Amino acid sequence: MLPWRRESVKPERIDLLVHNIGVLVTMGGKHGPRRGVEMSDVGLVTGGAVAIADGKIVAAGAEADVRAEIAGLPIEQSLDANGRLVTPGLVDPHTHLVHGGSRENELVLKLKGMSYLDILAQGGGILSTVRATRAATEDELYEKARKSLDIMMLYGATTVEAKSGYGLTLADELKQLRVTRRLDETHPIDLVSTFMGAHAVPAEYKGRSAEYVKLVIEEMLPEVKRQGLAEFCDVFCEHGVFSVDESRAILAAAKELGFGLKLHADEIEPLGGAQLAAEMGCISAEHLLAATDEGLKAMRDAGVIAVCLPATSFNLRAKSHARARTMIELGVPVALSTDYNPGSSPTESLQLVMTLACLNLNMSPEEVFTAMTINAAYAIGRGDQVGSLEPGKLADLVLFNAENLAYVPYHFGINHVDTVIKKGRVVVAGGRLLEK
Repeated sequence: MLPWRRESVKPERIDLLVHNIGVLVTMGGKHGPRRGVEMSDVGLVTGGAVAIADGKIVAAGAEADVRAEIAGLPIEQSLDANGRLVTPGLVDPHTHLVHGGSRENELVLKLKGMSYLDILAQGGGILSTVRATRAATEDELYEKARKSLDIMMLYGATTVEAKSGYGLTLADELKQLRVTRRLDETHPIDLVSTFMGAHAVPAEYKGRSAEYVKLVIEEMLPEVKRQGLAEFCDVFCEHGVFSVDESRAILAAAKELGFGLKLHADEIEPLGGAQLAAEMGCISAEHLLAATDEGLKAMRDAGVIAVCLPATSFNLRAKSHARARTMIELGVPVALSTDYNPGSSPTESLQLVMTLACLNLNMSPEEVFTAMTINAAYAIGRGDQVGSLEPGKLADLVLFNAENLAYVPYHFGINHVDTVIKKGRVVVAGGRLLEK
């Protein structure tokens, strides 16, 4: 039998019963992010069902057990999964969702051998998007980001983190963050907001990074906090962007104000960003292509989650990728994300990331799904709400046109999602968005 979660009250009815599931991935049975061999334990159930009431999971497991658990309760609606693979809703823990413009012009520059930092130094990259974002209205930013969220949901995402960082003035950072809040209020996907005013040094502060850091600390952070527009603070700690000392100062100020901490760390050069993330108690460190064993061990000991972004290293044609296999063997919890942004990773597809994580990061399909559900949820402070199909958690589910986990990353380049359920409501059916 499936026990009711201790703090849950047995409902008077079942709003939705998803049954005849071929393979059910529950990710249940463990509190906290998964490490090492735990990442291969995805809680597989053959012949499963999920019962939902009031937008939350009532029971999930073998269909006979679920039906026994809800016996006597009226069932308002049933959904036949027709033998499909069913998983928790996918969680994308690192995106730059709200931005103006696009940067397809940089494709030719990359093909000619120009590096990411070279493009940035010439006023392109992030700074190009800053100009476009500053010029855009809130409504324009909202509509552009809404379309991307729709695509993310079609591909299975139900919870998404969104960073600012393309405004780089107080007014424009607040503009981005207000758009994120508006989207969270109006779109089925739940958004988690991160302030990233320290994404780059704006052109008007070139050569005066200390002054810009002061602006972030003394003006931006307090106002973002006062308006309640972000839960986390992130910094791009990298050569030519923000130094370890500058990053530490910004994170310390954010921590003092009550922000959760994240860090873009050791993406291109081994500056010690992973160690800084551990030192500051960050919930996650992102990228990590150049992180050393020392830095990864420090993250492990501090409980920092590694968010790997294989679509970014793929698109930048990096000589190497994040060492996810080493991270897992060392006991660092690993999450995966699109890093959706207009330059280095212009994709909304977590399914593409699955394939790249298998092929370039040497992760197994089970590890990939763990990294995109429960570990990704913990990387944005939502592990107690989403990421697994357990009683009391939000009823976020994806029904894939697949019979097993491996088929999804194996058969790449298409969308395998048939149905998405968000908080107990079907929002994608037959691979199409339903009316909101």
